[in-house]
Amino acid sequence: MSSQVHQVLDRVGHAGHAVKILADAGVVRPMRPEKLFHMASTMLRWGPTPAAGYSVSAVRRPDKVGIVDELGTLTFQEIHERTNALANAWSDLGIGEGDGVAILCRNHRGFVDATVACSKLGANALYLNTMFAGPQITDVCLREKPKAIVYDQEFAGMVEEAGKRRKRFVAWLDGADGKPASGDPLLEDLIRGGDTGNLVPPAEKGRVVILTSGTTGTPKGANRSQPKSLLPAAGLLSKIPLRAEEPWMVAAPMFHSWGFAHFTLGMALGAQLVLRRRFDPEGTLSAIAQHECTTLAVVPVMLSRILELPPETIARYDLRTLKIIGASGSALPGPLATEVMDRFGDVLYNLYGSTEVAWATIATPQDLRAAPGTAGRPPFGTVVKLLDDDGHEVPRGETGRIFVGNELVFDGYTGGGNKAIVDGLMSTGDLGHLDGGGRLFVDGRDDEMIVSGGENVFPREVEDLLSHHECVDEVAVLGVDDEKFGQRLRAFVVLSSGRGASEDELKAYVKANLASYKVPREILFLEELPRNATGKVLKRELAVESSPGGR
Repeated sequence: MSSQVHQVLDRVGHAGHAVKILADAGVVRPMRPEKLFHMASTMLRWGPTPAAGYSVSAVRRPDKVGIVDELGTLTFQEIHERTNALANAWSDLGIGEGDGVAILCRNHRGFVDATVACSKLGANALYLNTMFAGPQITDVCLREKPKAIVYDQEFAGMVEEAGKRRKRFVAWLDGADGKPASGDPLLEDLIRGGDTGNLVPPAEKGRVVILTSGTTGTPKGANRSQPKSLLPAAGLLSKIPLRAEEPWMVAAPMFHSWGFAHFTLGMALGAQLVLRRRFDPEGTLSAIAQHECTTLAVVPVMLSRILELPPETIARYDLRTLKIIGASGSALPGPLATEVMDRFGDVLYNLYGSTEVAWATIATPQDLRAAPGTAGRPPFGTVVKLLDDDGHEVPRGETGRIFVGNELVFDGYTGGGNKAIVDGLMSTGDLGHLDGGGRLFVDGRDDEMIVSGGENVFPREVEDLLSHHECVDEVAVLGVDDEKFGQRLRAFVVLSSGRGASEDELKAYVKANLASYKVPREILFLEELPRNATGKVLKRELAVESSPGGR
């Protein structure tokens, strides 16, 4: 049999497996022929885009609730008509195919309205981090050049400079005065007065630009085309058993990859998205219980905050419907994973990826029980390899650079440049190793490895160890210059409430478990670690703290 025939059979088998996964999740199911035809024609016209997501759901289940936020509920039909009205209103104002629209919104209906309207117009959506300062927003907008900015009223001061000579719209209004102080038009007013008629699909589908975390430098814009098929969705569903038409609590910020993934996948599955503008530990549990959510999407630091609640507070809420807690966005320490599962059951899934490659591996509850701290294994449709500096695979157990291939790999940075690519696989910028079961462990950033006295040292290894200490709540480790050894480690520790540990005690703990050259030279105690909205530690700020002028 020829290699070409083998390739065709492989593709057919690949697609068949994907269809089965989607059918098991409830994406594909029997229905009346006329409705199936209408949905198929809608998907064919729009492709797997946000525009198609709510358009198809409006056909499939028009009266089913699609969004719940602080303002109430919206059905799929209402979302479809709202986004039609907004897209038509924006078109009348000169926003169209290929234009950029910056979105600075928390998790609420306005984020959804703006995103889907962009998709229906073929405009490019640029998601701004809600924790950015004004100068960062200005710098990003100068680089990306959006034609318009959509923002929540609380960020009016942040976008004042960036919004000059750009159209500006307010997505969320604080208070009951009815008008924003800036005088910028409200999305709700445009929606109320817009034409709800269907739009003609654009010739070119809009792009999505998600900014990198910028934990070690300036955030970059990751330019990503819309996926060509539902295969990426099948990949995620092959590891995380999400189901169609169920209520999901999306606590992770939707402007970043993990929250955005649940937003877009929720559209494909016709899920009811339960949204809150600000994360509140007890409020999250209350919303899960009230709406009987089956899924909770979080970043790991949110799990820490929930577990800090008194046990009697957690027990107050009926969480029996909760079948999936999906965590991503930053490292999930092994002790935290175990504590979460001991409290809520074996429902925790840990996804490792990056803004550039989307997801790389997913750890199931079974993986996390067997190997706490693991990032898991690649899902269906994703290839992961660990390579040395020459591009060769490293033996299992040895550390190598993590390279990933899937349909969601980004198209390059908007300001130019790309990640390293070897044989079609893209670097995540991280180092990792595989255990005996083929599970991935992330050892740290490839630019964070230090050489101390001729020895290679990975700060992540020391962080993981210190996080297991009974007195340590949070820890971050980085390399600093050293005249004698070239570089050395410095640790920043947040102690658990009511616990005490000295610098010497923690150093002795590291020395008892790791080589002596991995013992931090200094351990500084902080009230909290600086983090971004997705929970990643901002090591650039700790580096300033470590500099001679910053101490």
